Amino acid sequence: MSNQTTRRALLAGAGAAGLTAALAGCAAYGDTGGGAAPATADQGAGATGSGATGGGTGAQGGGFARTGDIPVGGGKVFEDQKIVVTQPAAGTFKCFTAVCTHAGCVVGDVSGGTINCPCHGSKFKVTDGSVADGPAKKPLAAVAITVDGDAIRKA
Repeated sequence: MSNQTTRRALLAGAGAAGLTAALAGCAAYGDTGGGAAPATADQGAGATGSGATGGGTGAQGGGFARTGDIPVGGGKVFEDQKIVVTQPAAGTFKCFTAVCTHAGCVVGDVSGGTINCPCHGSKFKVTDGSVADGPAKKPLAAVAITVDGDAIRKA
């Protein structure tokens, strides 16, 4: 009888953990924070700092990307971190969530001045994450970053 109780407890615990994860994902989907959007860094505008914590490795100084990896007028999707970094004008870097606000797909690429979702064709402006073409109705949420030298880090 104790084996059944143990199995039952294990399955119940696994089910509860799965449900919790699913509900957490649903709660986060499309959430823009409800308050003010986080600031984005504009290199040259004084929005850099030496005390920021880095998000990952790979770039000089511990950032997750190098400024030279982000094309002017375009951007790069970091699928593993679910963010996209753009450089709308030389030296200006913006960061947004890479999760499309329409159906939760990860955006596929940045081209033609827009961040493009492969699932249903939504397009978002590289300048501010606003919707350029639907079906998405909400903008991509801004993600705070800092630029220190050539390193881009999450703020």
